[in-house]
Order: sequence, then C-alpha cells, then structure tokens
Amino acid sequence: MKSVVITPKNASELKFLTDFLSWIGMNSHTLSAEEMEDIGMSNLMKQVDRSKKVSREAIMNRFRK
Repeated sequence: MKSVVITPKNASELKFLTDFLSWIGMNSHTLSAEEMEDIGMSNLMKQVDRSKKVSREAIMNRFRK
C-alpha cells in the first residue's frame, strides 16, 4: 500500500488534519524532522551504485587529506 505525506504550515493545521483523519477513521502518524531525514537517507542509500568496489587503502588516503 502507498502512503501520503502532508506537511502542514503550522500547528493548528497539523491538529486539524490529525483530528479530521481520526474523525473519518483513518490512521495517521506524525513524523519528526529527524524521522523525515532518516527516510530521505534510506531512499538515497537504496539508489546508490553498489557495483563498484573501493579499496581500504583508497578510503584511508581520503581520510588523511
């Protein structure tokens, strides 16, 4: 099943939307800014190209710079 993400402009809109969804019997969950960042990071990680390998030496050289 798909989901819909709605970003209200202020606290009163958030309360209105959550009350309305509850009134019509729909489940809702409020996400924190950190949770939204986690979802975005997860989506980016899914898109990364995992076919290329990097040596440990190349990574350590990058950290030394």
